[in-house]
Amino acid sequence: MTRPDLPRPTDSSILGATVTDAGTRFALWSPRATRVELALVGSDRRQVNHDMTRSTDGVWTVFVPGVGAEQRYGYRVHGPWSPDTGQRFNPAKLLLDPYARAITGGVDYSGPISDHTVDNNFTPDPTDSFAAVPLSVVVADTPPPIPLPERPKLEDLVLYETHLKGYTRLHPAVPEHLRGTYAGLAYPAVVQSISDLGINAVQLLPVQHFVSEPFTVGRGLTNFWGYNTLGFFAPHAPYSSAGTLGEQVREFKAMVSALHSAGIAVILDVVYNHTAEGGHEGPTLSFRGIDHAGYYRLTNDLRNDYDVTGCGNAVDTSVDGVLDLVLDSLRYWVTEMGVDGFRFDLCTTLIRDEFHHVDQAHEFKRRIAEDPVLSEAIMISEPWDLGPYGYQVGRWGQGWAEWNDRYRGFTRDFWRNAIPGVQELATRLVGSTDIFDHDGRPATSSVNFVTAHDGFTMRDVVTYDLKHNEANGERNRDGADDNRSWNHGFEGDTDDAVITEARHRTTRNMMATMLLSTGTPMILAGDEMGRTQQGNNNAYCQDSPLSWVDWHTSEEWGDQLDLTRTLLRLRREHPILRPRDFRSSTEIVDAEGRGLGRRASAWFFETGWEMGIPEWNDSGRRSLGLYLSDVDEAFYIFIHSGDWDTTLRLPGEPWARGYALVAHTGRADEFVAETAVTLAPGSVLEVPGRTILVFQADVPSEYTEPAPIVGAADDPATESASAGQPEAESRQADGPTAPTTEAEPTASALDAV
Repeated sequence: MTRPDLPRPTDSSILGATVTDAGTRFALWSPRATRVELALVGSDRRQVNHDMTRSTDGVWTVFVPGVGAEQRYGYRVHGPWSPDTGQRFNPAKLLLDPYARAITGGVDYSGPISDHTVDNNFTPDPTDSFAAVPLSVVVADTPPPIPLPERPKLEDLVLYETHLKGYTRLHPAVPEHLRGTYAGLAYPAVVQSISDLGINAVQLLPVQHFVSEPFTVGRGLTNFWGYNTLGFFAPHAPYSSAGTLGEQVREFKAMVSALHSAGIAVILDVVYNHTAEGGHEGPTLSFRGIDHAGYYRLTNDLRNDYDVTGCGNAVDTSVDGVLDLVLDSLRYWVTEMGVDGFRFDLCTTLIRDEFHHVDQAHEFKRRIAEDPVLSEAIMISEPWDLGPYGYQVGRWGQGWAEWNDRYRGFTRDFWRNAIPGVQELATRLVGSTDIFDHDGRPATSSVNFVTAHDGFTMRDVVTYDLKHNEANGERNRDGADDNRSWNHGFEGDTDDAVITEARHRTTRNMMATMLLSTGTPMILAGDEMGRTQQGNNNAYCQDSPLSWVDWHTSEEWGDQLDLTRTLLRLRREHPILRPRDFRSSTEIVDAEGRGLGRRASAWFFETGWEMGIPEWNDSGRRSLGLYLSDVDEAFYIFIHSGDWDTTLRLPGEPWARGYALVAHTGRADEFVAETAVTLAPGSVLEVPGRTILVFQADVPSEYTEPAPIVGAADDPATESASAGQPEAESRQADGPTAPTTEAEPTASALDAV
């Protein structure tokens, strides 16, 4: 069966409801419909219908005098009931406007919300759905939010992934009636705490209007995460503290203004890959009733959805009118709602062509790159879906950052001693060069994360070996089994002080590894203060204290909070810790072009010597030093993941004239981290097992005569090399291009939404 060739809207900007002084114009793209009625709905659900007029591009319009903001409405779309041609028109179903700027009301899942009968998915149901479905709302234009003085560059970005409701639902400083709302996140105490942590970008789990899945509601639960979008232009109505007839729009804008005023960017996690209607057996609330084959990918027989998302349907961006919808939505959120960027859920679905093949040259990417608004926004891809060749990590090109699941898996494995040697550690520390260092891409392309909304929190990674999802009502069968976690010898919370301290140390190490790595870091909200989900790694349906941030854990996990703040401050104050370009091993030169005897980056092992082939190939090696330098400053990062104590000798001159320990992941009583204490080159320290040390190095910015080399090792095997020599004869590998383990080009259950 051939897919229908549908005309593209001549001007998609007229779609939706546009308020004028005289009334409101309504416009809907439904090219194969034979008749469309606008249903104006009163507060008592009484309806007044108006027939709309079709233009040659398939856009239906009507102007209704006297209608303004807060008017509720829907559409009844007439046409053939012909599942064999992808047409499931059923005017008994009241449909949402895909361009609606606000949505009010909910779904009665026991009502007649399906376009088909209970007995047969391909027999139309004539029962009117008017009392069981949400309604579109007319929204008048209002001024956009206060813009950021300057949108942060990717190299400056620190992402903070958080759930809008869950973040403030238990916040003690937020008034009770504002908790869990847009106004709650905008509350001064909340904005201040985000800023004080060192965050400059909140990445909000879906806030485009969503509803729950029927099977979730049937278990007495709700879709908490929000990856089930119903309205691409409408802010989620239940997050409004003021009302749902357009008040949610104004409150969202006020939230953005509050965050922008504090220098915090707003990035939305958006779900354009599928909608809340699910497969054709699910509810008909909007898109399917407007044109099943027009909006969704279908199998060759046009009767069934071609699902590459695992959610029942897949939005078809190879259809021009659908691609316009997605891009119009993105542009609206930037220009009218003030957001600064997007993280695209299961983004590969959006670059599939009419044959469902992945196309990195897809019109979706091209039009974003050419759009004067969207090309300036932050674009982050979740670079996979569940379809053929859906795993596209590293392939999105310039202009895109990507979630790096390889980084997540490696960091967890490394700190539970499941990774041999330090080759891959080097690769991940310098931006995952094996994945992203090609085609002129910047080092910021890798979004480095250890935890995300999907999976264990960082505290749970060190507390549970197994998932504990019993509360989800699926007999613990849902969620990933490949968690790469380590409970440190006991499953669950314990009063054992030794185990508790070991867990704290591992979380500090994972946080430090992430914040010291080249790339764009993403912190899961609450990880900085020990948030737990009690071992639930799939809490999508838990709108409860299990998912809400518990602000009292910051007292017990103050060590984690303090370290996070310290490392974010160092990252903010020292550009060398957040480079845009991939690190090189070239010599640093002064303003006159004279070499300063040190390189931009170099790798060391614990004796103060540069790494050589034997060290890189040592599968039992658990320590690695990374030296970073530019003309003005330098840092030395030493990572030791072994369970045993080790002796560290700091590199000699000309790498540094002295060192100051500025951060560490040990106990407070193990080191004194303060810049006033200077260690000489070649100094020796005892480093406890499982510890990261960060030293700021004192280096000259101008050429001076070489000083005598300090800190030569006593090992006869390394006698011929100098700890201070950057020359070729010194035993070394090429740092950022050191040997690395190949990443498997597959996605696991851990990588789902």
